[in-house]
Amino acid sequence: MTTIWQSTDFYLWVKALHIIAVIAWMAGMLYLPRLFVYHCETVPGTAESERFKVMERKLLRMIVNPAMIAVWILGLTLSFLPATDAWHQNWFHLKFALVLLMSGAHGMFAGWVKVFARDANTRPQRFYRLWNEVPTVLMIAIVILAVVKPF
Repeated sequence: MTTIWQSTDFYLWVKALHIIAVIAWMAGMLYLPRLFVYHCETVPGTAESERFKVMERKLLRMIVNPAMIAVWILGLTLSFLPATDAWHQNWFHLKFALVLLMSGAHGMFAGWVKVFARDANTRPQRFYRLWNEVPTVLMIAIVILAVVKPF
């Protein structure tokens, strides 16, 4: 008798929801540092600066944080399903480490939202422009590992 955990339908639904959550998380992770770049150009206390604060806070709280939580819950669920055998695959260990790094970047971005909210940013645009590339590089590596499974 097949349990729900062994069901192909369950696996496919979890995988589909995981992919949707990843897309939402990455959309926010790519947009948030771009907002920081533009926020650097504003004068603290102006209406424009306050608008960026609202945008950054809402993006983080309404999209990026919930999406990351969903990615972790669904991804860990997938990793423990018999259909994946993930924990015995070498590519998975590297992918897992890169997702941890992405989560660390997420944490830094959340911290920077708080810095901007206090009008305490001291970093230049270039700093955030460079950090805008980090999620892209990590995402490319993670997707290649998950799809190609090179080792």
